[in-house]
Amino acid sequence: MGMSFLSTVPSIVPVVPVPYVTAPRFTTYSSGIRCHKTETHVSGEDGFGRRDVLRSFGATIGMGLIVSSGSFVDMASAADLIQLRQRSEFLCKNLFFHLFDLYSFQGNPDVIPSILTLALNDAMTYDKATKSGGPNGSIRFRSEISRPENKSLAAAMSLLEEAKKEIDSYSKGGPISYADLIQYAAQSAIKATFLASAIRKCGGNEEKGNLLYSAYGSNGQWGLFDKQFGRADTQQPDPEGRIPQWEKASVQEMKDKFSAVGFGPRQLAVMSAFLGPDQIATETLLATDPDVTRWVEKYQRSRETVSQTDYEVDLITTLTKLSTLGQQINYEAYTYPRQKIEFSKLKL
Repeated sequence: MGMSFLSTVPSIVPVVPVPYVTAPRFTTYSSGIRCHKTETHVSGEDGFGRRDVLRSFGATIGMGLIVSSGSFVDMASAADLIQLRQRSEFLCKNLFFHLFDLYSFQGNPDVIPSILTLALNDAMTYDKATKSGGPNGSIRFRSEISRPENKSLAAAMSLLEEAKKEIDSYSKGGPISYADLIQYAAQSAIKATFLASAIRKCGGNEEKGNLLYSAYGSNGQWGLFDKQFGRADTQQPDPEGRIPQWEKASVQEMKDKFSAVGFGPRQLAVMSAFLGPDQIATETLLATDPDVTRWVEKYQRSRETVSQTDYEVDLITTLTKLSTLGQQINYEAYTYPRQKIEFSKLKL
């Protein structure tokens, strides 16, 4: 039986079997997750492979270790280190806290499909020929959110507008852009769903579920996504006609749209949870296409494993690229001047 990504939260979609070929045997390991050598770098049609994510994750950890050494701190630019810490604090303390905890996706699972589609539709307006559109926050405008392809997403957008007010009230580095907020909300929703899956596999025990996801999940492989923080908001809606109504589109129409932004059948299959409220129905439709069905089957099998590694890593990789289509990242966003210390007023 194929298991839906969103079926980890039972109230979202009914679990309906989608036929696929018999799954090959999976190798189990007693310790951490290992990937077979031939699976390590998968670039597919777009040349953007999971090795990019893994390299970034390794670089992030390595940077942390280097920064902790005294010799490096002596040589490094203090301003750069301060900036890195400020962005990290904003990301962890302000953004994720309010998206994941304050507006708990686990407590409000029905909003997850809309959050995912909101992020997809904001990004899929990208046009390669004119280098316009993309994940720029344009979907916040009334004239765009009211379009037929977005008509069911207004409640999700309103939720993020509420979250933005709360996040901005805590931010020392200025308000968060809608472009960043929408993409990071999708990331938080995905993490919440994978965590819910781990908790469910532990019989509802949250502590054990957290430990399971920490040990076997792919949370750490978000390193590249987390670096792409600093998208600018557009000041006008994106042109009409760039987004299909996913629940009414044929598989060929979906393939054509994904191809237009540089994605192929593999990315279409892994993004099935973003293509409307009923992931099972979407995957049943996608499985009728010979180019897509093998990927649908692959991810269904992966979701039935403890780690879900193939599915989760490919989903992280695809969303990372989707969330930056055509965008120039401002790596100084959300930083702020350090408070000056007047040494003359210090009491020694």
